[in-house]
Amino acid sequence: MSAPAIVSTAPVARAGAAAKKTGVKHRRAILTFVLPFGTLFALFYLVPIGYAIQRSLLVIERDGTFGQAREVFGGLSQYVLVFQNGPFWRSIARVLTFGAVQVPVMLGLALLFALLLDSPLLRGKKFFRLAFFVPYAVPGVIAAIMWGFLYSPKLSPFSAVTENVDFMSADLVLWSIANVVTWVYVGYNMLIIYSSLLAIPTELYEAARLDGAGQVRIAWSIKIPLIMPAIVLTAIFSIIGTLQLLAEPQVFRSFSSAVTSTFTPNLTVYSTSSIPNFNLAAAFSVVLALATFVLSFTFLKFTARKEAK
Repeated sequence: MSAPAIVSTAPVARAGAAAKKTGVKHRRAILTFVLPFGTLFALFYLVPIGYAIQRSLLVIERDGTFGQAREVFGGLSQYVLVFQNGPFWRSIARVLTFGAVQVPVMLGLALLFALLLDSPLLRGKKFFRLAFFVPYAVPGVIAAIMWGFLYSPKLSPFSAVTENVDFMSADLVLWSIANVVTWVYVGYNMLIIYSSLLAIPTELYEAARLDGAGQVRIAWSIKIPLIMPAIVLTAIFSIIGTLQLLAEPQVFRSFSSAVTSTFTPNLTVYSTSSIPNFNLAAAFSVVLALATFVLSFTFLKFTARKEAK
């Protein structure tokens, strides 16, 4: 009977030690790349959120009418005031109406421009790509001031139109703001969609053309389904931006009395903090952030469920 073979475990041990050492190196590399982002994310995102939540749980108390003010823990009393505040909820309803019209129009134009840039039929693509994107390079405040002058009957070079149509009236000012937002952000969303189009293999187009498909059919049956994740991404960004609308209505307050201090949720927060009532403004901000999260997450789950079918 032969003696049992003795298997050396040294190579296995050395391999395990090498893998462990490599893992340590990788962890250090990961930390090197993640730490700067994590630090900035914590300082400028998590800490402000925590501070806002902490301030929203405080109330101001005074000893008598002219007594010294002091902050004490008030529980959810600020949130009770938020849910009782009619102008705040009307401002949310207003921006949701705004988004229901403006976001599809903006993304539709962005998709159309991206498809045109990706089409072999278009000439001068570099010029049009720059022309579509240039409005996004204009700061939102400057764009709002520029369009405010264009809408003004006495200042606009299109006075024949602005003297007959009051773009700053209570009925039209919301859609005048929508026009400004659309003009600014179409190019930004177009670049996201166009970048997704460039990642599609050209072999798919060649196969479709061999089957007799034209450019419209290729766009509808191949391009749009494949770039749907990019469209969903731009839609989520747009939903978040809609609920955070501030710069344009704030500027338009100088041009129109129809834009009040509670015209949008962020204007409500801004005007409340200017009283000043920082604790109530913090409660408004927390509720608005939660509403934005719920709406964005619901839209994401809805689109994911439709794609899964």
